[in-house]
Amino acid sequence: MSQLIAALAGALIVGGLVIALTGVRTTTAPRASWHRHAAGSLRPGARRSGGSRGDARRWRWYIAAGAGVAGWLVTGWPVVGLIATASVLGMPVLLGTAKAQSRVIGRVEALEEWTRRLSDILIAGIGLEQAITSTLRICPPPIANEVGALAARFAARWSTEDALRAFADDLDDASGDLIVSALILNSRRRGPGIARILVAVADAVAEDVSVRRKIEAERAKPRATAKAITIITFAVVGVGALNGTYLQPYGDPLGQLVLALITVAFIGCLAWMRALTVSPPAPRFIARQPAAVHVAGEVGGR
Repeated sequence: MSQLIAALAGALIVGGLVIALTGVRTTTAPRASWHRHAAGSLRPGARRSGGSRGDARRWRWYIAAGAGVAGWLVTGWPVVGLIATASVLGMPVLLGTAKAQSRVIGRVEALEEWTRRLSDILIAGIGLEQAITSTLRICPPPIANEVGALAARFAARWSTEDALRAFADDLDDASGDLIVSALILNSRRRGPGIARILVAVADAVAEDVSVRRKIEAERAKPRATAKAITIITFAVVGVGALNGTYLQPYGDPLGQLVLALITVAFIGCLAWMRALTVSPPAPRFIARQPAAVHVAGEVGGR
């Protein structure tokens, strides 16, 4: 009975700390400067998507705390509570890189498609700013927010080059820099032939997408192996827990320490695997715009 009361008290302490930390993060978060707020207003859906991600993270913390408390109460071992909490928080990060990489490739592929559509519109002799604005209706969804922000900057009377450089910052990808650089050169010279240049650039981006997909397909194999090993490990431990003598050596303080060290080593192996299967982003060649330029552009549009 005394062990149950101690475990319940510890669980309440852990839950209280999680709630307190969540409240501190919510109330003491620094307020964004007004130029970031203004820039965010030029990004359709940015506030909505940021809020949904924040809610998902908050709920993940609550679920992790609940899992930790449940694991501690059921087994009476504090290390099990910590393992359950770490599993809920860390496993989606350590084993969920495939979706993140797929989203990145999907954005680059959407950028290539948008570039081809823009080149088709420019063939008719329409101005660059008007052509970009007209692509809003046919823009692929993965980059719709970025293209919408670019059109909004044109409407706010930003200079074409500043708006395009801000567009490159929003995309934050080397392939995006390649396309934006062609658009910036055209905005300076206003000469013919931009449609053919964009088609050539889109072909280069399509080759980049093909290479990225091949690399991602090869890297999916070790990720699948890591997921299988993790599932098998949890299953073996879960089945073994039904047998009271299987996990009995971990019940004393020394066993708890050994269990914690094994868990840290296992997490370290997963983190190492993740580092090996995540491609570092290619270096950009368009310099990131300083915040002062964004402020000047917004003030100029007012």
